[in-house]
Amino acid sequence: MSSATPTPARVRRLPVVGALRLGRPSDVWFKPALSVVAAVAPPSLLLMTLGRLDLAPYTMAGSLCALYAHNRPYAARAKVLARVILGMLGGLAVALVSASLTRNAVVLVTVGALLAAVQKAVCDATRVGPPAHVILTFVSSAALFVPQTPGQVPGHLALAAAAGAWAWLVGMAPAPLRPHGPERRATAQALNAAAAYAETARGGEEGAGARSAAYAAVHAAWQTLLAVRNRPSTTRRALERLVIRAEVALAAPADADPARLRSWARAVRGTGRIPRTGDPRREEDGPHPDGAVLRRGGAGSRPDGAGPCRTDGGARLDDNSLRRDGDLLRERDELVGVAAERAVAPRPLWSRLGPLAPVAVRSALGCALAGYVSLALGAERPYWALVTAASLYQANITLTWSRAVQRVVGNLVGVLLFAAVAPVARLGPLALVLCILACNFGAEALIGRNYWLGSVCVTPLALLVTELPGYRPTGELVTGRVVDTLVGTLVGFVAAVAVTNRRAGRRVERALTTVDRARERAARVAADPSSTPAALEAARCGLAAAVVDLRATADAAAGEWWQRALPQERVVLAEQAAHRTLAATVRRRGLLPDPGTTSTYTYTEGASP
Repeated sequence: MSSATPTPARVRRLPVVGALRLGRPSDVWFKPALSVVAAVAPPSLLLMTLGRLDLAPYTMAGSLCALYAHNRPYAARAKVLARVILGMLGGLAVALVSASLTRNAVVLVTVGALLAAVQKAVCDATRVGPPAHVILTFVSSAALFVPQTPGQVPGHLALAAAAGAWAWLVGMAPAPLRPHGPERRATAQALNAAAAYAETARGGEEGAGARSAAYAAVHAAWQTLLAVRNRPSTTRRALERLVIRAEVALAAPADADPARLRSWARAVRGTGRIPRTGDPRREEDGPHPDGAVLRRGGAGSRPDGAGPCRTDGGARLDDNSLRRDGDLLRERDELVGVAAERAVAPRPLWSRLGPLAPVAVRSALGCALAGYVSLALGAERPYWALVTAASLYQANITLTWSRAVQRVVGNLVGVLLFAAVAPVARLGPLALVLCILACNFGAEALIGRNYWLGSVCVTPLALLVTELPGYRPTGELVTGRVVDTLVGTLVGFVAAVAVTNRRAGRRVERALTTVDRARERAARVAADPSSTPAALEAARCGLAAAVVDLRATADAAAGEWWQRALPQERVVLAEQAAHRTLAATVRRRGLLPDPGTTSTYTYTEGASP
């Protein structure tokens, strides 16, 4: 097993004030905000011009797909957005057909709960990212309670598909200008997080928090860089080196240079040239971090690799120089290991859905009960309670409680905002569309600070959408929304407590054990001079598959609440060790020359490459 051990984190109290504390806005908060406005505005304004604003809820279903995949490389974003649009159309089709066949509210709530469970499980299994299943559940649940006839369904689906195609174009629009923008941002965040941890490396609670944040940022950067599994470009290869430098800083924070890490992070942003950290793949000669050159062999090299040594040029190669040279070789090994992992195909979807069965059951039960209770209280729109329940489930019980607090506070403040905005929105169709666009922008601009702050704009947005077919009394809308929020929050939280998935933590432990055993087996095969190419390839494929499975298992567990904290650090350390062992198996097969050891290099002052 890896040497790093997880820190138990048992739930002792459920915070209230802390759940409402505002954080720093995302570095790119304006991107999803502007994207959703650009996706919603043209279809809505066109329908307003045609006098059919009552059809805007269907186009808005497709337009909201522009909220997804902003952290993905554009090649991966194109596929994710297409799948989100298809998933949205599938859920919408089921909802519209159900609404056209029956008006029985209990049946419709049951259909909505089952759809919510499927959407939750699929989004978790495919790791689609925020806003995950919540938007899809909102679209399908709302459509269940809009009167339909079978003949209207194809036309409404066509409107949603056309708006979804426009949302796809909006999401891909920045690609020609910044083809590597998402990868650059993820790399910069990893470097900045590593620098923050290096600055707090003296320990203490603050240092522990910075360490956890840094490992999460590095893991997120690898997810972004590995999202595209084809042969990496020169730019992406350079970004991978920088992420590995962030990992090196996590491994030895006392030796890291936070200023240099932050300088690299600033240089990575934008479209400028990516800074060079020294090419670890140079075999004979290569630039030393201090501006000199490393040369293989030569006088003065220490065969034991211990302590400083004197070279031909009279320069002194101290421990720091040896450590930096070792970092270059370690970086090169990690790059080869990452390439080996990239070559492994992802697991099929069905195998990833199996462990999420408890999550699906919890979602179905919580959403269904919330809808039934809302109906029993006489609500006309029980889907508000259903969507509220679906939005609660987070990584652990404390975060689930925090989301419940945030949802209630945000919605209560949001209905007050709606009461203030409603008179303006009712001045005419254009005023209504402009208010909807403003709420869309505000929700995405603020939700990064805290979920409750974004909900302050989401709530009036949802209420304004119900006014597209025709105006309703403000008091009726406000009362219904408050009741359904309270019902959905209470019932959803009870379901989260009642339906647990304790196996998630054990799966991560088993995946870590599998990686360790596969790494030990691959190391033995690589070290055995008599190993055949077939044995080497089998060991390499087994270890690479184990690493991929570990990452997928850890991501699935991150969406589940349990009593112990997710061992994020152990996962990252296991990945690092596996990448280096993968590099050894590749080198053993003769696909990469053996770099030797750090001690076989001499330091020549003033030399040039």
